[in-house]
Amino acid sequence: MSALAQAVDSMAERWRARLRDGRHTLREAYAVGMSPGRLLHQHARLIDRVLVEVWRALAPVRGGALVATGGYGRGELFPHSDVDLLVLLARDPSPQEHERLAKLIGLLWDIGIEAGHSVRTVESCVESARADVTVETALLEARRLAGSAALYRHLAAAVARMRDPGAFLRAKQLEQEQRHAKHQDTPYSLEPNLKEAPGGLRDLQVIRWIARACGLGERWRDLEREQLLQHAEALQLARHEALLQDLRIRLHYLAARREDRIVFDYQNALAEQCGLRSAGSRRAGERLMQRYYRNAKGVTQLNAILLQNLAARLAPPDATPPRALNERFQVRGELLEAQDEALFERCPRAILESFLLLQQHPGLRGMTATTLRALWRARARVDAAFRRDPVAQLLFLSILQQPRGIVHESRRMNQYDILGRYLPEFGRIVGQMQHDLFHVYTVDQHILMVLRNLRRFTMPELAHEFPLCSQLMSGFERRWLIYIAALFHDIAKGRGGDHSELGARDARRFCRRHGLAREDSELVAFLVEHHLSLSAVAQKQDVHDPEVVRAFAARVGDERRLTALYLLTVADVRGTSPKVWNAWKAKLLEDLFRAARRVLAGELPQTETVVAEKQAEAARLLRLYALSPLVEQPLWAQLDTPYYLRHDAQEIAWQTRNLHYRVQAPAPVVKARLAPMGEGLQVMVYAPDREQLFARICGYFERAGFNIVEAKIHTTRHGYALDTFLVLGEGRGVHYRDLISLIENGLAEELASKAPLAPPRSGRLSRRVRHYPVSPVVDIRPDERGAYQVLSIVAADRPGLLYGLARVLAGHRINVHSAKINTLGDRAEDVFLLSGDALADAKSVLRLEQELLAALQV
Repeated sequence: MSALAQAVDSMAERWRARLRDGRHTLREAYAVGMSPGRLLHQHARLIDRVLVEVWRALAPVRGGALVATGGYGRGELFPHSDVDLLVLLARDPSPQEHERLAKLIGLLWDIGIEAGHSVRTVESCVESARADVTVETALLEARRLAGSAALYRHLAAAVARMRDPGAFLRAKQLEQEQRHAKHQDTPYSLEPNLKEAPGGLRDLQVIRWIARACGLGERWRDLEREQLLQHAEALQLARHEALLQDLRIRLHYLAARREDRIVFDYQNALAEQCGLRSAGSRRAGERLMQRYYRNAKGVTQLNAILLQNLAARLAPPDATPPRALNERFQVRGELLEAQDEALFERCPRAILESFLLLQQHPGLRGMTATTLRALWRARARVDAAFRRDPVAQLLFLSILQQPRGIVHESRRMNQYDILGRYLPEFGRIVGQMQHDLFHVYTVDQHILMVLRNLRRFTMPELAHEFPLCSQLMSGFERRWLIYIAALFHDIAKGRGGDHSELGARDARRFCRRHGLAREDSELVAFLVEHHLSLSAVAQKQDVHDPEVVRAFAARVGDERRLTALYLLTVADVRGTSPKVWNAWKAKLLEDLFRAARRVLAGELPQTETVVAEKQAEAARLLRLYALSPLVEQPLWAQLDTPYYLRHDAQEIAWQTRNLHYRVQAPAPVVKARLAPMGEGLQVMVYAPDREQLFARICGYFERAGFNIVEAKIHTTRHGYALDTFLVLGEGRGVHYRDLISLIENGLAEELASKAPLAPPRSGRLSRRVRHYPVSPVVDIRPDERGAYQVLSIVAADRPGLLYGLARVLAGHRINVHSAKINTLGDRAEDVFLLSGDALADAKSVLRLEQELLAALQV
């Protein structure tokens, strides 16, 4: 080894130790109160000193320079971020210089500097910057560390000459749009990327980059000096930036690596570091995320306003004179403009009028920069006096009554803090996450998603999506009342108590304040208070039971309420998560709606009539298959009334067609078909009844990778099990037709087995369940008629959950008569109808509940 190599090795150990000790010192200082900005600056200075020594010790190229770029170039370096470097050359490197440069980069990684590097001449830098705005942006923040100052000045001058501020702004706007699209254009992800997502650090950096490229400065106070920001706004941006920097620094330290997503694994630990504690039903992590979401919303607000203001500063003056719209507003180009910048301060109700005008004039695509800035600065004028203003109240109702633009302008009002100020109850739930394992949006975003779903029912071009909903909505008078109910249905989330009842009180106050007729007010309050009722009955009770339907119809009261409740329910379920809605849920809701509507219309058929009608229709369907009359009688003689009530005529005909010639079949019969509602498979099992049959069936489906969403369990008069299951495959794009024979053969073979039940698999839990667990709930109580016991469970969903429950029930010799398996994202809410001797003894029921709770524990 040469003397130089030995010297470098010795220095490398010293540099490695200096970096390790320096970073440790910074981490300790940060733990006791160092500011985020100071830590980033001090970390960059620490790296600067080591890099300068390394460059001088190795002297890799003659006449070159070592340049910091990107975030490191502006003097900010997060604990585990890459160190962006440019080796600037006066000419193409020689083979020896190539070798020395490779050693330089290798040495940097060896001593603990994760370098992202490029090696270029001035000419190649300019060429790359012309072709790629990201390179131009990196060079915008370049800073010389060591080497030729003259060469660095040459680079800076060349890059400045080629820069076009207007083109740079447009390129960064397009880049931001593409970046936002990758994050679904929302800052409200469950695990947001606080660097790249909307409302993250990058949105602030974009403003700095454009301002710097335009020669307007690089700090918030520079933009204040240029009258692009007010002093309070500059302070607000600094606070937003400090919070994001603080969270990112802590994330890097917690993960011991570069981690920019606030993943579930770190949310609670991060919250505790920030001094947040769990309070009531809200975990510390939930409180942290609400703080983050509100911060992100503030960033997106100011980002949009500043980008529009910067674009207006760079744009040439519009020679076209504005066109007056009324005495307060005019149209400039395609934008709405206040005729007087002080309009909103002088006449606050014009704030709501501006959104109404955007709805009423489809040619308008937004507000001018000056008007948007004036509206933003006047938002505090939406206060208690404003809310009492009859004209403002009329304007707000008019926004909800327009034929177009309701969702767009509601989102715009929310974006600029107008909606939350006009409805203070709404303002309290802005950015509030719902860790109930099935909502994937914050409460405010979910509410606006429900409003969007309702509006889609009014659009003829989208009638193919939900034909019944579109038909019902088209004939519904004053449909804007359902929109009001949508705004209030979850508005009381997080307050403690029943959010439906609390929200109904808020809705009644709103209706009273806005002068709605009593009938309309009662409809809105009813919808808010009962917005979960239709879904709960459909998914947890037997919608084919006339008594269930009669009780539900009695609670609703009339057809107008029923229609509105059905529309709101479909929009609500679809607005929780893309994973929650499926064809099975759609059919349950529609079946209950249609049945309740018949009852409310005065059709109250007796049980005998219902059974006779289903038998007649099933017999008619059997004749279509050329089956002779009365062929169904041997099977139907073994079926009792509950069977006919819980199955529709089409199901009865399908089962009869497959069983009429083997009523006394000694071996299990398994038949499967595509589910009638178009998603999943319907599987029929017919076999001599025996213990553990339900558990064995559940075990097969669990091992085969199917989810049971509904089970109808029936025992015939002659002791056969006639069970029907609706199952869904895992993931999307399942080819169900190809799986029919697999299930028919595999399940029949499993049922013929005498082997003991296999233990449940220990399925993998989602990270959301691990960090936001659901406390399991088990409730056993008699049904209203005292014929059966109803078992209700709530738990975090996981593979093998249903099979584990079935094993416990089988161990207590409990008979399962029906099962409604309701999976909401990562949350299971299942209902079983049970019977068995053990359910008559209080001590046995207690033991059963304890074993079920143990099976539900994750």
